[in-house]
Amino acid sequence: MTDQTALPAGTDLIEEINRLRKEKNAVILAHYYQTPDLQDIADFVGDSLELSRKAAETDADVIAFCGVKFMAETAKILSPEKIVVLPDMEAGCSLEDSCPPEKFAAFRAQHPDHIALTYINCSTEVKALSDIIVTSSSAETILAQIPEDQKIIFGPDRHLGGYLSRKFNREMLLWPGVCIVHEAFSEKELLKLKEQHPDAPIAAHPECPPHILDHADHVGSTSSILNFAKTFEGDTLIVATEPHIIHQMEKALPEKTFIGAPGADGNCSCNICPYMALNTMEKLYACLRDLEPRIEIEEQLRLDAKKSLDRMLEMASATVGKGDLGAR
Repeated sequence: MTDQTALPAGTDLIEEINRLRKEKNAVILAHYYQTPDLQDIADFVGDSLELSRKAAETDADVIAFCGVKFMAETAKILSPEKIVVLPDMEAGCSLEDSCPPEKFAAFRAQHPDHIALTYINCSTEVKALSDIIVTSSSAETILAQIPEDQKIIFGPDRHLGGYLSRKFNREMLLWPGVCIVHEAFSEKELLKLKEQHPDAPIAAHPECPPHILDHADHVGSTSSILNFAKTFEGDTLIVATEPHIIHQMEKALPEKTFIGAPGADGNCSCNICPYMALNTMEKLYACLRDLEPRIEIEEQLRLDAKKSLDRMLEMASATVGKGDLGAR
């Protein structure tokens, strides 16, 4: 079988991507969890919602989203007139996989007096079944606007939901999903690392389990952790999230040292997202060349999903940028 991503010998991959970007009037987006080469060639690097907003604001005809499927779907929901391509359609998300739409619908039906406050890391179908989508930046602001007697389902991330529940002293029904990357960090190994660097603060993503968050000096998402890296006093930071964000930290602050939090054996690569790793420069080239694989969403489903996203934007608009966590 012919490799559809292969280039003729001697072809400059970066040059070809840049040529296709111009030819197709495309914008290339890369999430912080992508490899450095994809981050460096992107027009915009950021968190998932920030990137979708950036793409919607451009006059590009094509969005090439180097991230995972739910992120590309969010871009399509917000920019239906644009072609949205994903380098590898198998780039999924363990949180999305943990929450099949039919099971989520059945769960909602069992609790008709609850509203569904749903993390953006979910499928378009689950967004359409939800009342309000949240990012980690908007979750606190939105939660504060929901009456205390209103019962809430929070999904699909039980660790983010639990963090919010503890911080707000607010009982919520938590869907039992987890991020396999943030679940992989070892408390034992983290404490050993902290012994080696006693003055280094720990910055952790709220998708981490409580036994990791309990040791964090800062809890925040990708954007929030990056901002913390730029402002903390000291020269070393321990980072408990997918380690490819460290590329942006090292570019911005080459004089500082950033250490990825360890997994179970202290040196496994289990904190690298296997889904994000499916995207490569070769696949980016191929998807720009062929405008495939393409994200397609049935219009009524898109409109249903957009309602929960619009509700989030409406409720968060008064305090954008003031949340403690930052958008994932």
